[in-house]
Amino acid sequence: MAISLTRLRPLLVGGIAATLAWSAQAVEVGFQAVAPNVYAHVGDTEGRTYENEALNANIGLVVTQAGAVLIDTGASFQSARQIAEAAKKVTPQPIRWVINTGGQDHRWMGNGYFKAQGAEIMAHADAEADMKARGPEQLKANAPVLKEKLDGTEIVLPTRWLKDANTRLELGGTVIEVVHRRGGHTPGDSMVWLPRSGVVFTGDVVYVDRILGLHPVSKTKTWVESFEALEALNPKVVVPGHGRVTTLAQAQKDTGQLLKALRAHMGKAVEAGTDMDAAIKSFDAAPYRHLKHVDVWLPQLANLTYLEMEQE
Repeated sequence: MAISLTRLRPLLVGGIAATLAWSAQAVEVGFQAVAPNVYAHVGDTEGRTYENEALNANIGLVVTQAGAVLIDTGASFQSARQIAEAAKKVTPQPIRWVINTGGQDHRWMGNGYFKAQGAEIMAHADAEADMKARGPEQLKANAPVLKEKLDGTEIVLPTRWLKDANTRLELGGTVIEVVHRRGGHTPGDSMVWLPRSGVVFTGDVVYVDRILGLHPVSKTKTWVESFEALEALNPKVVVPGHGRVTTLAQAQKDTGQLLKALRAHMGKAVEAGTDMDAAIKSFDAAPYRHLKHVDVWLPQLANLTYLEMEQE
């Protein structure tokens, strides 16, 4: 039976309205157990979008008898609220501590929400200058992407700066170690190690499933040092900065080996005086073809590594 346009219009309008309402919804955050009292939200592995609210990174939650510890806060005040609501579905414990694992936006731009709730916010001191320098840039870059979903987001720095290579913390009988080796992806990159459960939250020290990213503030030399610190921990469970919860072996395959291969290849090229374009084209990408975005990002990674090693 034919349907007249008059009768169809309300259906179309209703369908469009429902679609718009769906697209305007906040990102769906959900914490899954990776060990007793240890949880992870696995974020989108694509770029920053309106739909994913720039929450394209993994978030951690540790529940103790004296409160919860949140690892990273998302890229906005509003996504931080979604993280908090997801945490409430796991535990009635308030979030007492927040640990920012680095200076990338989705690690700390949600700090304002949790500071308003009374949480103590921590990061390594090496992140301070980077956060201050790039915070305004990150807000500006996210504004046209997130639009009204960025409302309420302000630059809120950690309230406690950690200064040691290894910082031992304890809350409610749960031991937490923050491991820092001069960063990598960003200067403040740190890992959160739970020795009793064998779980490590690596922040941007580890990418799996998708290729790692380099920025002008990134340093592959110190990134390798950070990765070697991860290997020394010999964790049972690796919660990477990006990608699925995984093993140390997979982290080595997707991140550690790539970093070392880039540095070895570009180091030889610089020493031999090989042109940068030739060095980039001759890099063997075959072992990394399984990683998302490899074709787009790998030439840029090789470029930045070459330039870095010219300065060493």
